[in-house]
Amino acid sequence: MERLQIPDKHRYALRALLLGMGTAAVIFVPFMLYDKGYFLFYGDFNVQQVPFYQMCHDTIRSGNWRWSWTTDLGANFIGSYSFYLLGSPFFWLTIPFPSAAVPYLMGPLYILKFGCACMTGCIYLRRYCQTGNLAVLGGMLYAFSGFSVYNVFFNHFHEAIVFFPLLLWAMDEYMYHRRRGVFAFFTFVCCFVNYYFFVGQVVFLALYWLVRFFSGEPHYAKITKKDFALLWVEAVLGVACSFALLLPTLLAITQNNRINNPSNGWNALLYDSNQRYMHILSCFFFPPDLPARANFTPDSNSQWASLGAWLPLFSMSGVIAALQAKTKRWYKTLITVLFVMAAVPVLNSAFQLFNASYYARWFYMLTLIMSLCTVTSLQREDVDWGRAIRWTLAITLVIGLSIGLMPSVTTNSDDNTKVTTYGLEKYPTRFWAYVSIALVSLLLLVIVFKYYKHHKQFFLRMATGGVALISVIYSLFYITTGKTQSDDTHNEIIPYALNGGADIHLPSDGKQFCRIDVYDGMDNLPMYWKRPTIQAFHSIVPGSIMDFYPTVGVTRDVASRPDVSVYAIRSLLSCRWLFDPINHGQEFIDSSTNQPRMPGWSYYTTQNGSKIYENQYFIPMGFSYDQYITRSEYDLLPEANRSLALLKALVVEDTDVQKAKEGGLTHFDKIDSTNYTEDRYFADCKKRAATACSSFTTDNLGFTAKATSAKERLIFFSVPWESGWSAEVNGSPAEIVKVNVGFMAVKVPAGESTIRFTYSTPGLKPGVAVTAVSFVLLGGYLYATDTTGRWRRKKLPAPPKTSN
Repeated sequence: MERLQIPDKHRYALRALLLGMGTAAVIFVPFMLYDKGYFLFYGDFNVQQVPFYQMCHDTIRSGNWRWSWTTDLGANFIGSYSFYLLGSPFFWLTIPFPSAAVPYLMGPLYILKFGCACMTGCIYLRRYCQTGNLAVLGGMLYAFSGFSVYNVFFNHFHEAIVFFPLLLWAMDEYMYHRRRGVFAFFTFVCCFVNYYFFVGQVVFLALYWLVRFFSGEPHYAKITKKDFALLWVEAVLGVACSFALLLPTLLAITQNNRINNPSNGWNALLYDSNQRYMHILSCFFFPPDLPARANFTPDSNSQWASLGAWLPLFSMSGVIAALQAKTKRWYKTLITVLFVMAAVPVLNSAFQLFNASYYARWFYMLTLIMSLCTVTSLQREDVDWGRAIRWTLAITLVIGLSIGLMPSVTTNSDDNTKVTTYGLEKYPTRFWAYVSIALVSLLLLVIVFKYYKHHKQFFLRMATGGVALISVIYSLFYITTGKTQSDDTHNEIIPYALNGGADIHLPSDGKQFCRIDVYDGMDNLPMYWKRPTIQAFHSIVPGSIMDFYPTVGVTRDVASRPDVSVYAIRSLLSCRWLFDPINHGQEFIDSSTNQPRMPGWSYYTTQNGSKIYENQYFIPMGFSYDQYITRSEYDLLPEANRSLALLKALVVEDTDVQKAKEGGLTHFDKIDSTNYTEDRYFADCKKRAATACSSFTTDNLGFTAKATSAKERLIFFSVPWESGWSAEVNGSPAEIVKVNVGFMAVKVPAGESTIRFTYSTPGLKPGVAVTAVSFVLLGGYLYATDTTGRWRRKKLPAPPKTSN
């Protein structure tokens, strides 16, 4: 049989894919075997990535993709999950599989992602490498950098790592060969996959183009005005093609108060923690710290910042070699600019629209250029690798020994004696393990370099194998260490979460909509069970939720975790059941009083690893009031009384007083001096429950409720207010009134009424229209500009070798 011939450019990309997947398999398969087929980690990965994947998978398959009832108090599904999953082709690979299979796919998808990152890194680097094997080595460095391994914690970050090299490759294709369409296509892909990372990619692309232009790069510096204009046309068309997802997302995230946090003052010029500078420096010379477990710099306030950039085996030696070489290269200028930007807060924040919250989530782009510096230095004659490795070793030792052996004197509070300790790190055993890995990596590099001058092919094989070996070693250590930070995997997640709540059977199931509470349990546990909840760990929810919670004394930044002190909102939000996980956290019963930690709750049963308590003052969805107060009056109440006041009177915006009166409400004149005791709370709950709708059912388009009333009234629903909602009462359009600081009410007449709320994702239809038109325009652009037929490369002169 004739052997299949694979073109050179595809052969090395395929080799990189398989090598990356093989290395990743060695890393992930042992953990999958240990976790009975699943891949579970700790922290955010367990409580966000896994349940989000399964919930979104089930949502898409069921067609219920407009409004998510299991995300916090309810959320715009597209707006909330476009950041996490909806643009990811890896997520869409799960759709043909049944729901129960999705958690088992997390590990295989990671293996595929690492392999794809290796391949796309190789594709970009191949242009600058004299051999394909050198590009494969560069792809391995990029795919298994400290940034990639650190962000195993954040599953959805790897999509950006995979696709970004193709965006750079597409720009180079345009600039080197005037190849039409590929830049527009990959602009669309990167924007569609993840809008947050795309912002940083745009900044990086601008820097990349400007540095190469002003460095005199032949194919960049000599671009014509026409070709420059057409490059912009492709960029705009690429972004416009993503509007089907981008527009509804923008309309959703602009409600989030976390985006309005610009850098200013001294904090724009200097980091507020001096340890952060050391954290940034050390991340280039050592494997990454665990998120939330900063070790080298315990007080750098950089948890979850994605500070990782170490290149396995080579560390910073390739970068230092490139910077020390006398010959001018554009990437020397670019990487110098990037290092400066990493050190200046306002410049670092440019990669996230100048938001002052510290993140280094653009470092994957930096690691690609570091990989480029490394592999191109391996093919240059003006590079002194020995000096570069010595510099890398010296800096590694200085950082390691300074932190590891630095004396620190503290005063003993008991007897006022001085105590001297050595080492500034927080976890000494882990710290010295990191130092050892970094030093062993450099030692192996020295051994491999013995073959550099006289056995280049063998050197490349040894170097590639060394990168794979070190990647496996430090990744196994990193993931194992992370898994030791949580005992939830086998005690709770596998037996009681990943079973989908199959062992939970409550009398309300299938009969009555209600939310559940989890006391001191794992975040997002109800999402595993597909049950609505008041506890949620999710960064992107309706702005009305983020408006409501702070008014009752509940912090709402990345999660909704109302404390037991605001017990009244449980009844307000139709929360009937509370789960107290047996193997997690405190008990709901206070050991000092032997009573529940919230009034009005009683033990019901024990199921699925949790003691279950029932709210005896549960209020079904859709109830009404007799009185109202204005938002201004509500804001004047003591914070501790506001949640209780929400059960006494409906809060209307100051401009909606007339609507309240038309809804049959009278003003509550003495809301500031009324009784706020527990007994009064019980009585208020009973009053509200007596007015509740006889039925409340949700479906793929919204919800339907049935109510009977002796008079005209406003009915309140604890569903977050959003502009996408529309309402009908008895088939006629009805106005939705924003009430209770972020929820909805609608007026119904006397008698029996059918209330219908329908949700339409804001921006989705116009977004789809813009996408459709943009793809048509892109096709027209390709037809008009590619007159020689073909959407293939133009035969421009090859770039001189010195441009590498």
